[in-house]
Amino acid sequence: MTGDEAGTAGAADTAGPGYDAIVLAGGAAARLDGADKPGVTIGGRALLDRVLTACRGAGRTVVVGARRATIRPVRWVRETPPGGGPLAALDAGVRETCAETVLVLAADLPFTGDTTVRRLVEALARSGREAALLTDGDGRDQPLVAAYRTEPLRRELALIATEYGHLSGLPLRLLTHELELERVAAGPLDSFDCDTWEDIAAARARIREHGHVLDEWINAVKAELGIEIDVDTGVLLDLARDAAHGVARPAAPLTTFLVGYAAAKSAGPDAEAVAAAARKAAALAERWATETGGADGPDGAGEKGKAGN
Repeated sequence: MTGDEAGTAGAADTAGPGYDAIVLAGGAAARLDGADKPGVTIGGRALLDRVLTACRGAGRTVVVGARRATIRPVRWVRETPPGGGPLAALDAGVRETCAETVLVLAADLPFTGDTTVRRLVEALARSGREAALLTDGDGRDQPLVAAYRTEPLRRELALIATEYGHLSGLPLRLLTHELELERVAAGPLDSFDCDTWEDIAAARARIREHGHVLDEWINAVKAELGIEIDVDTGVLLDLARDAAHGVARPAAPLTTFLVGYAAAKSAGPDAEAVAAAARKAAALAERWATETGGADGPDGAGEKGKAGN
């Protein structure tokens, strides 16, 4: 989808009952030698798209920055003047929101996920305060990983603009010092941002670590294919193992493909439809293995030989 198409999308960009989101995707990226930071890829996905995935539950998503292709529909605005800093960007973004709560995220947060978003929005609702901010491991507030009540946010931005005559280049602390804050402790990587090429290299290395690579790959594939369904990957991996051992190695990817196809054809495909199809295929693989003695038995070895030819 092109940036223009995303900017004019209709139903998917209608304000919902929960929260709206503002994603700040401007800035000069001076420490990246002026590179297009929101478009830099981590795990094959642009930084901006990773953040947009995290806030996909928003009723309306406003991106403050230059138009570009995005993974889902958004509303585009620019701060005045362009490059005027975070307060000017927030002011431009909040003018386009409708919900009583706005989630604010910077566009360079590769590991901020929907769990973090949910924690912030729930903390704001539970506390009754005017903003819920992440605080990092050193106790520093992260006002660009936060949920705000819309009216107090608008009020304080207007007061700052009146006092200084503008918002351009002013620090975020002018805003947060005037709001009643709820602080939410960040997870290890919730507030990790990519300001330098070293940060980007560290993020790319992290997602390829053994404990993370599979989830990162599955999330990347789902995003690329426009699939939002959450499935139990353990069930599918067990099925692939059973098909490989009980039938033949090439049966593993083909079986999981057919399970996905069957789930998609079912009425209202969801995670349970995938699980149900996987259970049926696993039972079939077990019956097959029982009859043949498994892929490591005499018949199974024959199947392996045929597959290898």
